[in-house]
Amino acid sequence: MNPAVRFRQVTKRFGDLTVLEQFDFEVAQGEIVTLIGASGSGKSTVLRILMTLEELQDGEVEIEGEPLWHERKGGRTVAASEQHLRRMRKKVGMVFQQFNLFPHMSVLRNITEAPIHVLQLPRAEAETRARELLRLVGLEEKADAFPEQLSGGQQQRVAIARALAMRPRVLLFDEPTSALDPEMVGEVLNVIRQVAGEHELTMILVTHEMNFAREISDRVCFFDQGRILEQGPPEQIFTAPREERTREFLRTVLPDSGRT
Repeated sequence: MNPAVRFRQVTKRFGDLTVLEQFDFEVAQGEIVTLIGASGSGKSTVLRILMTLEELQDGEVEIEGEPLWHERKGGRTVAASEQHLRRMRKKVGMVFQQFNLFPHMSVLRNITEAPIHVLQLPRAEAETRARELLRLVGLEEKADAFPEQLSGGQQQRVAIARALAMRPRVLLFDEPTSALDPEMVGEVLNVIRQVAGEHELTMILVTHEMNFAREISDRVCFFDQGRILEQGPPEQIFTAPREERTREFLRTVLPDSGRT
């Protein structure tokens, strides 16, 4: 079986700054992988490349064995057409730091808009699915509310429902709790736990919630200067990291980790 996600020799630059260089990375089907590391280490860039929000300078990215930024035509590999990118985008959903809900649309319409116009789902089917997802995230009674009437935690839960409504094969989370007040973090993390438990999804998370990463992940990857310096099962990374740089990072984010 092809990996759900594969990066091969990927290089990404912003001007003179190289963020990823000859970067290799694979995520298995159904695997939950968390990317940790200091700001600017390349974690979010990985997600943005998968969402086609950032182009790469070199290398290949595949989703379920199919090239993302390229396509094969007549035995040749060429740059992806917009049609190819649109088709591949349907495989990937993303929950951002900022909720990015449409302020002029109700919660229900925020969730149904893309399935109706992108997946061509009949409105009735899209609305039934949206209400099921609102039930999953604990906001069934908020279908007719508007984003400004919701707390930050509720808006993020709607954003998760909206991402799931597109039936992605791979779901990405980019610091999904960083814009939330501390008391709202738990409710969003609970929803992500539930999604992981109830949906056969491949998930890649970037988060600064280390205890959550330890609990939910099959694998944790520690990023440093655009490369994965160390990776492994959560218990190994958090209790017995091999690299001094990993230990140093964990000491800054987990005050009691100096004893590990």
